[in-house]
Order: sequence, then structure tokens, then C-alpha cells
Amino acid sequence: MEDKQIIELESRLAFQEHSLVELNEIVTDQQGQIDRLLAAVELLDARLSLMATERSGETESRPEDEKPPHY
Repeated sequence: MEDKQIIELESRLAFQEHSLVELNEIVTDQQGQIDRLLAAVELLDARLSLMATERSGETESRPEDEKPPHY
């Protein structure tokens, strides 16, 4: 091989290695975001379940649940 071809191949290899490092960082950041979002969704789901449980246990009628007199 000529020196020019070897230099071109080395240049391409270096570019690909750099691209892989960048892509790995992006994937790692995205996985962190996904983990945080999943934790937030689980927390919200738990709060919603708690609110539903508390509400189903209520025996008092609430004004917003009552029908207006004209119904």
C-alpha cells in the first residue's frame, strides 16, 4: 500500500473511533434521562393511586361531585 492510502485509512479509523465515543456518550446520557423519567412516572403513579384510594374511602359528598338542581 502506498503511504497516502495508509494515511487515509488511519484518518478514517480515527474519525470512526471519535464518532463511537460521541455516540456512546449520547446513549449514556439518554439512558440517564430515561431512568429519571421512569422514576418520576413511578412516583406520580404511586401518588395517583394513593389519591384514588383516599378518594374512594370518602363517604362525604363533595360539592363538585353533586349534580346541579336543574338535572
